[in-house]
Amino acid sequence: MASFSSSLRGGRGRKFKSEINVVPYIDVMLVLLIIFMVVPPANSPSVINLPSAEKSALPPDDYIHVVLKPDTSLSIGINGKNRSAPQDMPNRTALLRSLRTLHAENPEYPVLIAGDKESKYDDVVQLISEAKKMGINRVGLATK
Repeated sequence: MASFSSSLRGGRGRKFKSEINVVPYIDVMLVLLIIFMVVPPANSPSVINLPSAEKSALPPDDYIHVVLKPDTSLSIGINGKNRSAPQDMPNRTALLRSLRTLHAENPEYPVLIAGDKESKYDDVVQLISEAKKMGINRVGLATK
């Protein structure tokens, strides 16, 4: 009772603290940080949704046609006025040799690569790279 009566008589009572306690806020922020680090993102970066392409232009009249099939068989031929039947190639080296010969005979012909959708992407990219190294400037991909 003594403390109650002393506060009524003008004695000093308790003062309010005017400081902000930030420790609980830091705890909450650390928990949120851990949650965002542990929870996987909604879209996986390993999944790539490739766009489908429409025909933007007609293929050229005359071109060297290279076909890559999913069973890794290869063929090459000329489409157009000087049409030649596609020749099956036993391996990639023979295909590149034949491509070099056809390009030397017809330097103005572009190359159109038809890779089956089940073929390896790397095989198509490597073939494009080899064609560019040969000096073939116009290399395209065939679409449906």
